[in-house]
Amino acid sequence: MAVPARPAPLRARPPVLVVPAAPVGGRAKRALDIGLVLLGLLLLWPLILGLVVLLKVMDPGPVLYGHRRVGFGGREFRCWKFRTMVVDGDAVLERHLRENPADAALWKEQRKLVNDPRVTPLGAVLRKLSLDELPQLLNVLKGEMSLVGPRPIVQAELDHYGISARHYLATRPGLTGQWQISGRSDTTYAERVRLDRFYVTNWSLWRDLRIIFLTIPAVALSRGAH
Repeated sequence: MAVPARPAPLRARPPVLVVPAAPVGGRAKRALDIGLVLLGLLLLWPLILGLVVLLKVMDPGPVLYGHRRVGFGGREFRCWKFRTMVVDGDAVLERHLRENPADAALWKEQRKLVNDPRVTPLGAVLRKLSLDELPQLLNVLKGEMSLVGPRPIVQAELDHYGISARHYLATRPGLTGQWQISGRSDTTYAERVRLDRFYVTNWSLWRDLRIIFLTIPAVALSRGAH
């Protein structure tokens, strides 16, 4: 008598990430973004113009650097920054990580390095003061980012979020956020994920205003900036 074949074991399916139809905060959050960005551009255009001139004089090459990031609902967009790294930054990083296993392990876990070999001297200053992120005001105007939200991440970083990826994908990434006023690079990546989850599940317009207000001293004192 033929022995009946055993049914193939069922494979666990990855959890389905349910993303809302509209980003967290809706029209009220979007109105706040547009209003404050237009005001910011009106006040900051001399600083932005000065930085463009300084970058061109001190470091020939592109002024802006755009990197693919994951936005609301998993849509990718080009996130803009003033260029703070050498032009061949990817090759420099790959060589550095190959020659420095400790930094390679840190990069794998945190996606950040305390002493990043790609960063130029002027770039280090811009990063310390968070001035390199001013071009992201354009991302906010286009609706790809918000003034407040999780820091924009690359596709590979979603693995660090696990089931909390649905919280990240439920809102637009932010120019600032709960992480920036809570220690920034002095926190672990797991803590960053927890802060993003807390922000999304407890969103309010007043929370956004509070984070924006607290960002000013955090940036001025360079707390947690690497």
